[in-house]
Amino acid sequence: MRAVWEHSDRTVCVHPGWPILRGWPAVEESWRRILGGPGRNQFILTNTACTVEGQLAWVTLDENLVAGSTAGTIAATNMFIAGDDGIWKLVLHHGSPVVGS
Repeated sequence: MRAVWEHSDRTVCVHPGWPILRGWPAVEESWRRILGGPGRNQFILTNTACTVEGQLAWVTLDENLVAGSTAGTIAATNMFIAGDDGIWKLVLHHGSPVVGS
């Protein structure tokens, strides 16, 4: 996860039901808590689309989460920026629960 994200103050992450997290330290800690939890979560990605405009790209998708006997869908948007070195980094993730999924 560290390699994907830009480590800057402009990174933003919104997990379903969480407040807005701004800056790499807060974003990193949130993923550490999620991925370090007791469960083994499986993400099945569907309904993906990607748009690239210059040095900006956004990916929209459905994250179908399976955690034990529980399942649900999160509609997500991920925004990437290409650095001067040509490497794409994630700067924004926003996930919203899909009602009735």
